[in-house]
Amino acid sequence: MTAITFTERFTAAKAAGRKLLVPYITGGYPGWADAVRAAAANGADAIELGIPFSDPVMDGPVIQQASQVALDGGAIPPAIIDEAAKLDVGIPLGVMTYYNIVHHDGHRRFAGRLVAAGISGCILPDLPLEESRPWTESADHEGVETIMLAAPTGSDERLARVAERARGFVYSVGLLGVTGERSELAATATATAARVMRLTDKPVLVGVGVSNAEQAREACAVADGVVQGASVVRRLMEGGPDAVGDYVAEVRAAIDAG
Repeated sequence: MTAITFTERFTAAKAAGRKLLVPYITGGYPGWADAVRAAAANGADAIELGIPFSDPVMDGPVIQQASQVALDGGAIPPAIIDEAAKLDVGIPLGVMTYYNIVHHDGHRRFAGRLVAAGISGCILPDLPLEESRPWTESADHEGVETIMLAAPTGSDERLARVAERARGFVYSVGLLGVTGERSELAATATATAARVMRLTDKPVLVGVGVSNAEQAREACAVADGVVQGASVVRRLMEGGPDAVGDYVAEVRAAIDAG
């Protein structure tokens, strides 16, 4: 299956001045596939698909809860990836999971699974840049774009190396801590994004702590777009796929209005 890549879609969007919106949705949670379709139909530029893991060090309470429901329901990585192959939503798909899952499967095998399912990107938040080469070389070989995280604590020299290694886009981490909704956008979110923007021509998206439409608009005043996780997953848990679609449409309108 030929995947739509983040690079081609996001680079074109950036050139056209379109701000990028990437919702995170927990794979395996009841209704997740319909939530992906609803997000795509309401203005998402790509989907970050979570593959649940039992020790999710970057995930806050909302995503942990959704992941646990998925795991308790029998969700396993190959089944989620196989289901994703049936989505046909016309936008890039990426997975976010943890390195143990990739290591257990084998780098080339895991990357091959993604490619076969039409998934073009992968985020591994617990795999540091300095230890990433075995995975990134396998991913490059198979045709998977490794999306790297740029942390607020990184020096400009290190952030430049992260951006150079990144494929598709650079994920600028909004704050130190786990994912979750906050009442205000952290000052580090825009400050880090601005630093990374100066170091690369690749699209830079802010994620972690971007909690509503207004905060997304605020982040997009500096960055090329946003990744939203807990606020999306909470709506899936409370209101189902339609609530996800409504929320994505709200955020889309806010960032388009600038």
